Amino acid sequence: MGKYFQVDGKKLHQQYKDHLSGFKQWKQLSHAEDWMLFPKNLGPFLSIDETALSQGELYTIIINKQAHGKKGSIVAMVKGTSANDVIKVLRRIPQKDREMVKEVTLDMAPSMEKIIASSFSKAIQVTDRFHVQKLVYDAVQEIRIKYRWEAIELENIKIQNARKTGKKYVPEELKNGDTLKQLLARSRYLLFKNCQKWTNSQEQRALILFQKYPLLEKVYNLAMRLGQIFSNSASKTEAFNKLAFWFKEVEDLDLKSFQTVLRSFQMHYETILNFFNNRSTNAAAESFNAKIKSLRAASRGVSDVSFFLFRLAKLYA
Repeated sequence: MGKYFQVDGKKLHQQYKDHLSGFKQWKQLSHAEDWMLFPKNLGPFLSIDETALSQGELYTIIINKQAHGKKGSIVAMVKGTSANDVIKVLRRIPQKDREMVKEVTLDMAPSMEKIIASSFSKAIQVTDRFHVQKLVYDAVQEIRIKYRWEAIELENIKIQNARKTGKKYVPEELKNGDTLKQLLARSRYLLFKNCQKWTNSQEQRALILFQKYPLLEKVYNLAMRLGQIFSNSASKTEAFNKLAFWFKEVEDLDLKSFQTVLRSFQMHYETILNFFNNRSTNAAAESFNAKIKSLRAASRGVSDVSFFLFRLAKLYA
C-alpha cells in the first residue's frame, strides 16, 4: 500500500498502528501479552489447544467451534500452558455462563483436562481421535526407524570390509531400485496412508518392505484398523467391543512402544469413546492454528506481540 500511495512503507505501518487501527485504545492492551478474554464468544461446543506465536512461545487457546474459524472464534488466549493460569483467566467469565458449555474437544495433555474440569464442570470432554491415532502412527514409525538404523550400520560394516580387501563397495539394489537403507527411508509416508491411496511406486515399495519386515506389516495393519474402528463404528458399545479385540492384538505383540500406546488408551478411554456422541474432533483448533501461522507468515514474523494479538483479535474475536 505504501508503494501504491508513494508513502514510505514503514512510516505507513507506524501511522496505521498508532492512529488508524485503534490499537492504542484497545481495552485489552495492558494484559494482551499475558491473556485475552472474549466472554461473548462463549458457546456450547469448544476446542482447546496450544499454539506458538514466535520463538516457540506457547499460548493456550480456547475456540468456539460454532464460529467456524471466523469472527467470534476466540474465547480466550493465555500465555503458557499452566493449567492454573488458564483457569484463573477463564473464571473471569460468570459461572452460569461457563456451565452452558456442553462439550470440549482436547488432546491428551493432563493440563488441558484439568482446565476443562475446573472451568467448564458440566462439559463432556472428548479426546481428539487424531491425537490417539498419531500415537499409534508414531509407534509404527519408531519400528521403521529402528530397522533403518540397523540397515545403516550394516552398510557401514560392508563398506569397511570392502575397503579392507581393496574393493569398491556396491550396495545391493532391490526390485524397485532402492537400496535397503533407501527403502526404509522412503517408506515413511506410505505407512501413514491407507493402502487404497498408495501410488503404484508406493505399492511396489510396500510389498518389498513387508516381505523383508513382516513385523512392519503387522503394526501397519493395526494402525489402519484403529482408524477404521473410529470411522465405521456406529456407537460407543460397538467401538468398545472392537477396541477390546484391538487391545488384545496389541498386547500379544509385546512391543514397548505399543504397550505405552495401550496404557495411554487405558488412561483416557472414557473421553476417547465420547467421540461417538457427536463424532467431534479437535479439527477446529488445528485449523485455527493454521490461520495463526498464515497471519504470522503474512506479517513476516511476530516482532510486536501485542500488535499481532490485536490484529488476531480484530479478525477472529
